[in-house]
Amino acid sequence: MTLENRPRVLVVDDEADIRASLKMILEYEGMQMLEAASGPEALGLVRERDVDAVLLDIKMPRVDGLEVLGELSREHPDLPVIMISGHGTVATAVEATRLGAFDFMEKPLERDRVLLVLRNALERGRLAQTVRLYRLTFEERYRLVGQSEALRQVHDTVARIAGTRASVLITGESGTGKELVARAIHGNSPRADQPFVKVNCAAIPEELIESELFGHVKGSFTGALRDQVGKFVRADRGTIFLDEIADMSLKTQAKVLRALQDGEVEPVGAAKTLTVDVRVVAATNKELPEEIAAGRFREDLYFRLNVVPLRLPPLRERREDIEPLVLHFAESYCRENAYRPRKWSRAALDALSRLPWRGNVRELRNAVERILILTTTDPIEPADLPAGLGLALGEPQQEAPAGSLVLPFENVGLQEFKDRAEREFILARLAACDWNIAATAKAIGTPRSNLYKKLEAYGISRDRERDTDP
Repeated sequence: MTLENRPRVLVVDDEADIRASLKMILEYEGMQMLEAASGPEALGLVRERDVDAVLLDIKMPRVDGLEVLGELSREHPDLPVIMISGHGTVATAVEATRLGAFDFMEKPLERDRVLLVLRNALERGRLAQTVRLYRLTFEERYRLVGQSEALRQVHDTVARIAGTRASVLITGESGTGKELVARAIHGNSPRADQPFVKVNCAAIPEELIESELFGHVKGSFTGALRDQVGKFVRADRGTIFLDEIADMSLKTQAKVLRALQDGEVEPVGAAKTLTVDVRVVAATNKELPEEIAAGRFREDLYFRLNVVPLRLPPLRERREDIEPLVLHFAESYCRENAYRPRKWSRAALDALSRLPWRGNVRELRNAVERILILTTTDPIEPADLPAGLGLALGEPQQEAPAGSLVLPFENVGLQEFKDRAEREFILARLAACDWNIAATAKAIGTPRSNLYKKLEAYGISRDRERDTDP
């Protein structure tokens, strides 16, 4: 175990012998020890250093341990504090517990007792830190990020409808964040403390979706070895999110309609119905009026779901959100994976903002993670962006923005690919630098003399490229 990974314990006691004795015990067990002889000194150390647990004496001059405990509990509620005293009483122990102490020990301290309580305290502290990190990560992961007028309108709509019971139909292309909006509606509603149940209708086989939604009783069909509670019942008093609802069969649509109209569901094979109180938020990337015209979606269900329609714009319609999304995804990924935080150059952010992003926010997030994994430069420059970025879903290459890098992958040998790729790369960087040779050489990290040799070898000149433009 490295020094950095060893638990750090602060011992606060005005008796030097006690501190020395505890230091031998703790360091022998592989822990780091900080020490303080007074309450104010201890508070200063906790504010300056990362501390995993505190052993705190109650009787000290100037400021006693209970006062220090109260201050620590206010400033660091997840920090486990173990109180120690040579004059312990039941009243003192009760007061220490009320103020947030993890445990209470009396002097003289027994080695085994100290280690047992301390290990339990450290484990509790680790769990509290994990829960807090998970909560922050969850909130960050499901946060709508952006500053565009289109996204502001989405926020306004969510704020207006969240407190109602109305069904919501969210439409938009794949990757635009429909689940995030559904979670925002639930999280800002009176049902926020109740279940949020997600159902991906496209991922469940047709023969199982009815059972998944409404449940079944044992023996109702082959393989039904036990009773199963359906998603609607699990979401009782909360919200159910029916993603890709257009992929649901007409038969299942009829049962969903009944649940919406009457608040009743009937498990497969059951002799009676169950009453549920569920708010329905549905989403699809298809045009439901077209599905209705084709006979694939029930018109009455559409009207029942479409009480509040909410369209999410694709990323290409809110390009001003790309930069804050890139920074948000990068910061989240580095924090979650213990990566060193990285900066992005203005040119790189501008290049990303010009790309088509047919996969919308989902594609952008994947691209940011790929860049962070595959590059080591800081700041990240346009030259660090992967080839073909933003074209993963078949965007025609002629629609790529000026200066973006599009590589010819098909029907070429390895050397020809390398030559053509390098030529395209140099052309893209020249265009990005407005054909300034010095600036281009600096951007790609090569001497100007070498860049001139490459221009000659590949027959690149500004006039020639202008002549070949369509």
